[in-house]
Amino acid sequence: MAKLRRRRQPVTEKTTRSSLNASKPISGPNLIRRFHVLLKRRERLITVETSPKSRELIDINKEIEDLGGLETYQKMSVRGQSDERGGGSERILINWLQEQRKQSRTSTDKSSLSLTFLRLLEVGALKPDNYASAASWIDCKPIDLHSRHPLIEEQDFLKMDAGKNRKLWSVISLSLVINFVPNPHDRGKMLSLAHEFLSDSGYLFVALPLPCVVNSRYLDFDRLISMMTTLGFSLLKERWKTGGKMAYWLFQKSSPPPVVKMTEMFSKKIVVREGKNRNNFAILL
Repeated sequence: MAKLRRRRQPVTEKTTRSSLNASKPISGPNLIRRFHVLLKRRERLITVETSPKSRELIDINKEIEDLGGLETYQKMSVRGQSDERGGGSERILINWLQEQRKQSRTSTDKSSLSLTFLRLLEVGALKPDNYASAASWIDCKPIDLHSRHPLIEEQDFLKMDAGKNRKLWSVISLSLVINFVPNPHDRGKMLSLAHEFLSDSGYLFVALPLPCVVNSRYLDFDRLISMMTTLGFSLLKERWKTGGKMAYWLFQKSSPPPVVKMTEMFSKKIVVREGKNRNNFAILL
């Protein structure tokens, strides 16, 4: 008589809110990417003053809550900055600034920015102590649109007082910030404000997902650098690799703000790459 075979139990469990909150490394990146999509869609709807009773907006808010809410998203983002995962982009910025400090010691240019002590505005901060290792020479003020820590000021960079912040900061960090702004013109406004808020010869650090520049229909490396030059920045450092996930740049404020006519060539979307599988990321002035 043949033996009855025991039915094997499934090796995967049904996904629940509690399992999502567990933030397992395998599902983490996919979950964060889904949060990115939902948050961008929600921001677009809010920007065009969509009614809170809109079915699309209700569905988006429900899915965000089902995934664990903004608290889960921010916890997972912080986890992505942890030491066991290689640390955050602040390490790259600190290293680049250290290189600039070494160069400044041998420089004869007395008009260059003093690098003895730097005031840094970290926009989109997830942790309050990202720059603690350099506290002896970097005074960091972390801000975020939705702060989850008492030492991170809840502040919209686009709404910061221009008068109080003009030429106030030695360094501004926009790491994984511009790509979350839903409006292309607001992305450009962030770069313009950074120029206004930086002291003479100040530094701007920008980090973007690599697809924003290697697979965009409207933006490539040349157009981005040309745009930054028009805004009054000089490129000092650049870091990315083929097949990688991120791109990093260090710019230095090098000239006064441009006149309006100079920025007109960047005020409309221009196709720089053809193809069906391109994304629509753009920055407009």
